[in-house]
Amino acid sequence: MIPEKLLEILKQDGVVAIATLGADGPHMVNTWNSYLRTTEDGRLLIPAGYMNRTEANIAFNPEVLITMGSSKVKGLYGPGAGFLIKGKAQFVTSGPDFDVLKAKFEWLRATMAVTIESATQTW
Repeated sequence: MIPEKLLEILKQDGVVAIATLGADGPHMVNTWNSYLRTTEDGRLLIPAGYMNRTEANIAFNPEVLITMGSSKVKGLYGPGAGFLIKGKAQFVTSGPDFDVLKAKFEWLRATMAVTIESATQTW
């Protein structure tokens, strides 16, 4: 289940950082909070335009770390809230997870679907 505070953050502008680990080491890409969508079963759907190295890393090791936040959402200690998400990801190029994002982002080549294992509020 996705925490309510995280859903609030997803409605705001902000940067999302996605870290993966491949055969040749770690890699990080960014996207925007407003680009992410959630599913009824509590997964995150992230549009991928490029993210080619990220996709290769996910094929090697599906574990991802994702951070996101917003200065506009009340956090643990005042203004600003952020989360660290740990999960497993896969890239999909057809089906409902792909279609929901393709309808919004014409530049989409794939959807990174993330099954959340933990979502910890960090600030």
